[in-house]
Amino acid sequence: MEAQLASAASAAAPLFRAKRVSASSALTLGVVLTYLSVIVALPLAALVWSSTKQGGADFWSSATNPEGVAALKLTLVASLVVALINAVLGTIVAWVLVRDEFRGKEIVNALIDLPFALPTIVAGLTLLTLYGPRSPVGINIAYTRTAIMAALLFVTLPFVVRTTQPVLQELDYELEEAASSLGASRSQTFRLVVFPILLPSILSGVALAFARALGEFGSVVLITGNLPFKTEVSAVYIYGQLESNNGSGAAAASVVLLVISFGVLLAIGALRRWLTRHDA
Repeated sequence: MEAQLASAASAAAPLFRAKRVSASSALTLGVVLTYLSVIVALPLAALVWSSTKQGGADFWSSATNPEGVAALKLTLVASLVVALINAVLGTIVAWVLVRDEFRGKEIVNALIDLPFALPTIVAGLTLLTLYGPRSPVGINIAYTRTAIMAALLFVTLPFVVRTTQPVLQELDYELEEAASSLGASRSQTFRLVVFPILLPSILSGVALAFARALGEFGSVVLITGNLPFKTEVSAVYIYGQLESNNGSGAAAASVVLLVISFGVLLAIGALRRWLTRHDA
């Protein structure tokens, strides 16, 4: 009898463990969803409600304000260009850091992470000091669209580098050696073997850089001059609406920016997943 009970208990043990794991997973999922709801979903819902509480007509009027539309167009174009530049130069930087050995490599690694740690307003002041009217190097790009590009490139530098670098570190050299033994040139090896492996990580970095550039405020507010229809980006326009006591207008512009950025992130994520499944 004891042997039969022991046998039954051992047979039932996996079921009890499965139930405990399932309950633990459900509890963890509940905590995560609650946390995301409080931190992300509820504030976003409040923003949408604030933008539409005076009616759809008021929302549409605020969202299509000529100054706001001009700021949005400038922000989207600048963010897209910066993301594409980062896709190329960030990949090159990651390649050099992984494949090459040189003096000062650790310092370069730390400099790449500096935009993560540096307050963006300090970054803006640094750029204004270096490239402003009293530039020590004789370059004055202050209050121009070039200044927007410089500021956005500064704050988005790490994203592609840090998403691509781990993939390069884990890349099997034997794949490149096999391609070389089959007669492929270095450019062909990179294009046909290395690049397809790197592409999902590059897209992740591009998505993060684009999203960061869309909402950037601190680094651009000083050096661009915030001239309407010329150098005013969406984040600064939204701040100006709040300063003018136009909360609904600021909320409407924020919702438009939110929808666009979320849509872009979803599209890039879907493309990355499709590429990953296709490669598999």
